[in-house]
Amino acid sequence: MELGFGIIGCGLIAKFHARAIADVPGAHLAACFDVVESASKKIAEEFGCKAYHDLDAMLADPNVQVVTVATPSGAHLEPAVAAANASKHVIVEKPLEITLDRCDAIIRACEKAGVVLSTIFPSRFHQSSQLLKQAVENKRFGKLTLGDAYVKWWRTQQYYDGGAWRGTWKLDGGGALMNQAIHSVDLLLWLMGPVADVTARTALLAHERIEVEDVATAVLRFQSGTLGVIEATTAAYPGYLKRIELHGDQGSAVMEEEDITKWDFAQALPGDEELRRKMAERLSGGGGASDPAAIGHHGHARQFADVVDAIRLGRKPLIDGREGRRSVEVILAVYRSAETGEIVKLPLPADPVLRAREVGVAGLSR
Repeated sequence: MELGFGIIGCGLIAKFHARAIADVPGAHLAACFDVVESASKKIAEEFGCKAYHDLDAMLADPNVQVVTVATPSGAHLEPAVAAANASKHVIVEKPLEITLDRCDAIIRACEKAGVVLSTIFPSRFHQSSQLLKQAVENKRFGKLTLGDAYVKWWRTQQYYDGGAWRGTWKLDGGGALMNQAIHSVDLLLWLMGPVADVTARTALLAHERIEVEDVATAVLRFQSGTLGVIEATTAAYPGYLKRIELHGDQGSAVMEEEDITKWDFAQALPGDEELRRKMAERLSGGGGASDPAAIGHHGHARQFADVVDAIRLGRKPLIDGREGRRSVEVILAVYRSAETGEIVKLPLPADPVLRAREVGVAGLSR
């Protein structure tokens, strides 16, 4: 039996979810919901599903077993909890939520309901990311010494002006870090392990009429003792490929977007040269460097397939709610350090955010 999916929030990201669901064996898009009637009708007409304008009605639909939450970041909690309470499995677009309290509320609701919860981080499913992870686990880097993430993207002023939720603490939860660079933050933590403390600076330098940062820099000390750097911006015209760098006393590797551009180890293994040759033949596009609509949906499809498999086998998905929470915690630590000028140690207390934020509105288009 195929699993029926329902999408909550029918903005830009909903189309990526719909295309990804269509590519997953054993899954189909059954329904979509948005508080804006025209938005859900548009998705329904394009992808052949039922449009809802009442969330409770969609969650009561027996043809929907899994929901994907594609509302603005600070409005993930309410629909995710409603879905869990309706015994639907839940997939939440990144970030899981914008405060730790709200992340934890989603996790608790899904655990109580006994449903699968997954946070969208499709970059982990790329072949290049998997190769880096294998190299770390096989100790090919020797002693890791540096782990860095660079996201130097460009967003126009029109991008921020085009969505009232964008660039706000209340619904975006932050700027270049929380919205754009969180994928790379997640990858860095997955590869390097837990962070011990953070020192950071943020600034708003190139955009107007937003509350959040468009430039952020952070120095990380991982629990292993390894150091690292995060640089994130939406103020670097024209926008460049995101980059992950791993360095150790026995090897180094660099990944740009989905391509490995450096793969150098003191102890060569059969297959290294072939990997370098194959990667040299690949050339990633710009991804989301300058156009948020230019990303592919293949990573989403691989993650949705993992969730379908997890549901059928009764296991945890590869990226569950607690995995999704980790990057939010580090980003909040960056914001706290930037605001106080202090080194911030992790783990954080339940919600260290210094700015008061009101609850978001469920069902808005992302």
